[in-house]
Amino acid sequence: MSDTESTTTRAPDAPHPLRWTALGLLGLAQLMLILDITVVAIALPDMGAELDLGRAALTWVVSGYALTFGSLMLLGGRAADLFGPKSVVLAGLAVFTAASLAAGLATGAPLLLAARIAQGAGAALLSPAALSVVVRLFDGDERNRALGIWSALGGGGAALGVLLGGLITAGPGWAWVFFVNVPVGLAVLVALARILPRLPRAATGSLDIPGAALVAAATAALIYALIRAGDHGWLDLVTVALAAAAAAGYTAFALWQRRAAAPLMDLRLLTRRPVVAGTFVIAVTTALMVGAFFLGSFYLQNLQGHGALMTGVLFLPVALLTMAAAAAAGRVIGRLGARLLAALSLAVAAAGFLVPVLWSGTAAMVAGVSVAAAGLGGLFVVASATALASVAPHEAGVASGIVSTFHEFGASAGAAAVSSAAATSIAARTGAQSASGFDDAFLVATGLAAVSAVIVWWLIPAKQQ
Repeated sequence: MSDTESTTTRAPDAPHPLRWTALGLLGLAQLMLILDITVVAIALPDMGAELDLGRAALTWVVSGYALTFGSLMLLGGRAADLFGPKSVVLAGLAVFTAASLAAGLATGAPLLLAARIAQGAGAALLSPAALSVVVRLFDGDERNRALGIWSALGGGGAALGVLLGGLITAGPGWAWVFFVNVPVGLAVLVALARILPRLPRAATGSLDIPGAALVAAATAALIYALIRAGDHGWLDLVTVALAAAAAAGYTAFALWQRRAAAPLMDLRLLTRRPVVAGTFVIAVTTALMVGAFFLGSFYLQNLQGHGALMTGVLFLPVALLTMAAAAAAGRVIGRLGARLLAALSLAVAAAGFLVPVLWSGTAAMVAGVSVAAAGLGGLFVVASATALASVAPHEAGVASGIVSTFHEFGASAGAAAVSSAAATSIAARTGAQSASGFDDAFLVATGLAAVSAVIVWWLIPAKQQ
């Protein structure tokens, strides 16, 4: 993740001749990782019906991947520094591709969930190592262009996954949302093995396995507490115990990072206000975005009776507005400032999520989530710009890794939270069930966006230095 050594196997005045080809292949690999959250969300109803999966299991199909991805991201970045980014990129892509095959072949919850966790582990190796390669293959203005392309994959990939998930589920079936990764992954793996240069290692030391285990266990406890709260209530003894265990785990992780010889992350970065603000924004934004996709998939298919393909088509305006808002935010953030843009974006998102509460039906839901997406798209730009505003060049990789980690934590928490709020409606698989659970979940999203708008106005510095 961190790029502490700028030396590569090429001379400074001789950029790698295949760097743009490498960027395209690495971008395609990264797109697979991002797609794998929302493309699977659309297939969940069919997947649950065929494999007889309950609400908690369906939630873990999404959260298990995002949780493992986010929990191990810092470990993957550290591995890239220690063993060389090319080796870690190829290893991560191989694991992800093999796990995708296993997920498509699953006939029940145990294999499916194990495969999703393995996919997350492969993604956690691949993503930070690939970003390290991009940073070290490009210099100057070319690097800014390359990182801009890389960042654009986030919102676009998540939105594209909704439509692609509908097409695949309505066509060859839900298993192909996983099978499609296999030929693409193998082709990219072979190509990258041939053209990627073997970049020097950027660090020495050892992997912080205890630190990775602590943060992963703490996050798993927190997500499970959110899932359990949907069935047993927020004051259930086990739910409270899980939340307490999560808090203890995070505390132990922080203490361990202070004494570890090679810590997983530099905790001092989290004391900087812009970094804290950026990680907060990315976590809230991803939670709301994934929550909207999760809720929308069940609302349109279970409550409104639309098929997977129509659901994907109905999400097309959401996809387009997300990408358009991200592009527009990149142009106006310099004039408006990150604080004002973040507050306005969250206010728009809150208004959008309130629409399906006030009016029922397909049109209201699509219109409301589309408006919300117009706000959320710009927040991805705000998060990166804010978090990286106060870091030195040699800290940029670590700060990017922290933002990426909270991106995945937000994804897993968002799916779990809205699943809990809408538990009754999601559990019912007929068109006659009450919409009250969906109303509750959209109200939770409205409240989170509104409260976050107030928080970012206070948290994000008025002027970035």
